[in-house]
Parts: sequence; C-alpha cells; structure tokens
Amino acid sequence: MTTYKTPLRYPGGKQRLWPFLDEILTANNLLGGHYVEPYAGGAGIAFELLLRKRVSHVHLNDSCIGVHAFWHSILNETENFCRKISRASLTVDEWKRQREVFKVRHVADRLDLGFAMFYLNRCNRSGILTGGVIGGLSQTGKWKIDARFPRNELITRIEAIAAKRASIKIRNWDAERFLIDYLPRLPVKTLVYCDPPYFHKADRLYPNHYKATDHARISKVIQTRVKLPWVVSYDSCPDVLAHYRERRAFQYMLQYNAARAYKGAEVFIFSDKVDLPPGSAIAAINDGLRAVA
Repeated sequence: MTTYKTPLRYPGGKQRLWPFLDEILTANNLLGGHYVEPYAGGAGIAFELLLRKRVSHVHLNDSCIGVHAFWHSILNETENFCRKISRASLTVDEWKRQREVFKVRHVADRLDLGFAMFYLNRCNRSGILTGGVIGGLSQTGKWKIDARFPRNELITRIEAIAAKRASIKIRNWDAERFLIDYLPRLPVKTLVYCDPPYFHKADRLYPNHYKATDHARISKVIQTRVKLPWVVSYDSCPDVLAHYRERRAFQYMLQYNAARAYKGAEVFIFSDKVDLPPGSAIAAINDGLRAVA
C-alpha cells in the first residue's frame, strides 16, 4: 500500500517497503519513538511513518546540499516554496534555467537551490538530477515535461510535512560524521535505517556516490559505532554481503525505474539488536524474499 507522501521521486525509492519497517518497529517495541535516515534522499519511509503516527520524530541527513536545501526550504519557507510550485513555468527554457541553478549549488540562494533540485527531480526522467528532461529537449516524447508535476498534489504533500516541522530534524553532514557524532544524542527508543548509495551504477543516479573503499569503510562504522538498533538496505552483490557477512540478511526483488524499468535484487541487513518480525510479515514485502546464506 503506497500513498506517496514524499514530494520527491527517487530511483529505487524504498517507500513501498514502509510496512516492513513498521513491522520492525513493532517487533522491537520502538513504536512512538524516533526514526533516523542518514541517507535521506526522498525520505519516503520516514514520512509514511511520521504522518501515520508510527514514530514521534524523524531525523534526516543528506550530504547533497541540494537535497538538504529542498527539505530546509519546505520546512522553513513553506509558503514561498509552494508559491514557486504554483507559478512554475513547465517549459524547456525554464528547465535549463533551473539546471543552471543546480550546477552552481554551492553558491546559490538556499530557497532557489531547493526549488531547482525539486524542479529537476520532478521534471527529469526517473527523477535523476543529472538525467534529461522528460519528453526530451524537443518535447516529442510520449510524456512531456509536466507529466510528473501535479501542482496541487505536490503542494498538499509539502504542507502535510511542513505541519510536522516540530518533529523533523535535518542535517547536511557527511553520513559518517552523522553516524558517529549525531546518533549518540538520540534516545534509546530509536531505529536507524541506512540506505547508502547503490554499490553498482550509483554514479549514474546520484550527485554524491561512494567508491568501493567508501562502502567498506561505512560498513565498519555502522557495525562498530552505531549502538542503536539499525537496518541497512543495499543492492545485493558479493561485495556488500562480504562487508556484512556476520550479520543476518534477507534478499528481495525490487523494481527500479531509471531510464527503463527493471527488477534487481536488494538485501536488508540487520543489527544484532534488531528482532525480526514473524516470517509472514517479511514475506509480505515480496514473495521471493529469502535469507542470504
């Protein structure tokens, strides 16, 4: 059951898996507690859980300054941001202008940058910030630039999230710093969900991505420095499984929409502090879910 509470589109977005995270919260007596995403992106699961009152607070972090600018803007300049949505020109010329704002993101005005990130996310193919505009520059494709820009619906989503601003904390830190320095401040009744950039093809999808050595390092940080209950998700590959070989894991299939629709194997990895929900609940995510040897 997906209701798309997040205003952002993300390749491989995990929002439809929120019922599984809800089961994790239930099984570990964490309902009503805090929830953390060190790699927030679209934060789809976070806002499903918060708006459904399954958790009381969410803590979001993203190292991409554009993503952070978006979340900061909708929480702190909600009216101005929604006004920009209402007045946005959905043309290739405007798309080019917003793309230029994003290119100079380290010096851009934060509200302008947040909107540029949002505009490209909604108007680019599959929401990829470095991807091309829906319909192409000639706008001769089946779908046009406005295909994923339902103004009223997007404003409604943003206003619903902004209404909960007192329960939302955001950071623009490197994920490693966030894991080491920020998490110890949080209460024991907290679940941490880490969804790092994919091991493979991440450079095609995100402005910020990891090299193989980064994945190895962050796996050690998560497993040795994070004392709260945590869950990690990744594209399933031998390198990732090797990094977490001492942890319990389940593999499942997830459909991606990035340039073309396809299915890929993903893996959930669990800290030793996490009690897994009954097998029937896990299987509800995907009939092909199975333990990784």
